[in-house]
Parts: sequence; structure tokens; C-alpha cells
Amino acid sequence: MSRFLAACVQLRSSDDVGENLRTASALIRDAQKAGAEFIATPENTTLMAPDGGAKLELSRSEDNDTALPAFAALAEELGVWLLVGSLAIKVSETKTANRSVLIDPRGRIAARYDKIHLFDVDLPSGEQYRESNTVAGGSAAVAADLPWGRIGLSICYDLRFPHLYRMLAKAGAFALTIPSAFTETTGKAHWHVLLRARAVENGAFVIAPAQGGLHANGRRTYGHSLIVSPWGEVLAEAETEPGIILADIDPAASLDARARIPSLRHDRNYTGP
Repeated sequence: MSRFLAACVQLRSSDDVGENLRTASALIRDAQKAGAEFIATPENTTLMAPDGGAKLELSRSEDNDTALPAFAALAEELGVWLLVGSLAIKVSETKTANRSVLIDPRGRIAARYDKIHLFDVDLPSGEQYRESNTVAGGSAAVAADLPWGRIGLSICYDLRFPHLYRMLAKAGAFALTIPSAFTETTGKAHWHVLLRARAVENGAFVIAPAQGGLHANGRRTYGHSLIVSPWGEVLAEAETEPGIILADIDPAASLDARARIPSLRHDRNYTGP
């Protein structure tokens, strides 16, 4: 179980797919030059549209998506594992999938995950979000095997559903990826505590690249990309500007945390109230 260097790419994406692709690619190159072997980008990597209808209009099917082959070629060129945090992939005339794509160092798609839990909320600040209007929710948890062990995939609002991460940890995931575009309001309140909780309760690394700052469409995201250890320590953290963070990942630390607090073995079935 060898150690490796992981990187989170923090972005401030707009509705200009080409510009977002160029910005993300440049930061991915920076991360690889710094020694990263696993690089993750945030939710909505190539498209942060002003609303669901605009996102649907600008989205393409996976076969016709312009960014995916570019990211695949980049992963192969750099020889890295690349998690594209999410792309808007058109799956019907009225819906996209919010899809995370894991690409191996040969440029092949190793795993796909469609966001299961969709963000439909009314915040006290007056912000309203109805992701389900134009996004088809996924129905399957996904884990993938890397040279260092198994990782579990998720996206943003999934963070609030701890049973998903319990399932991934019990399936052998030593690390959990949570690419996100958290709102500034909810991020200030809950981002750090939820990410650290998912790490601690599962004895797993959490790798959470984020969108950050004021976007061209007026939306403000929280930023603060984080990499958290299985013991809940923050190993690396960004602020709100685009950039990269790096952390050394030792998969053995997950085994150690699970040996010290063996809660994964202590789950019990019980009846409800």
C-alpha cells in the first residue's frame, strides 16, 4: 500500500466551456508538475450555467462532449489518475446527468458516477435551487480500484447522506471523493464539519475539490477545497481563489484508523421506533 500525492483543483467555472477547460487543464498540469499522481477537479468543472435550462442547452451526450476526450488525452499525456469532478452529460431532451468521471493514466474511463442526491432547497438567504428539474439522479453507488486501493465516488449534496459513505467504506474504500460546488451560505455553516465527519466515521481519507468565489452568473460558492485524513485532520485547504492543494496520502493510515476505532465492524441491524 504505497503512498502517493493527491491534488485538488479549485475552480471558479462559468458558462464558457472552452475557457473552463483551459483553466482546469492548466491547473491539472501544475498539480502534475508538483508531483501529484491523483488529481481531482470540482463539481461542474466545465459548466457553471446561470440556471438549469441554460445548462441543459449547453450540455451534450457523453459521446459528443468536447471536454471529456480532452481530459482523457491530458491524463494519458501526464500519466496521472484524473477525477473530473462532474460534467453535465445530456441523457434526454429534458435532463442531464451530473456525472463524475475517473480517467486512468492511459486515458481510459475507469469509472462513472451519476450524482444520486439532487439539491432541491430553499435557503434562508432567499437562494432557491431545483436541481431535479433538469438533472436525472443516479441510482448506484460506485467505487473504483486504483493502484493504491479502492476509492468511493460521490458529488456535493451526497455529503449530507452518511449511509452512502458507510456503504462505500464497507466495500473497501480507503478514500472518498467529494467534488463540490457548495453555496457560500451552506459552506460556511457545514462544509468543514461534514467532511471531517465523513472521514472520521468511516476511517477514510476525504478528497474534496470545490468551486470557489463569485462566478460570472452571480452565484457565489464557498471554495475551501479540503483533503482530510482518516483521523479527521485537515491535511490541506484552499481559500476561495482558483488553484491547487496537495497532500501526501498513506493508505495504511485508513487501516490504522479503522483498527483504533473499529466501528465499521460494529454496525448492527435494529428495528425502528
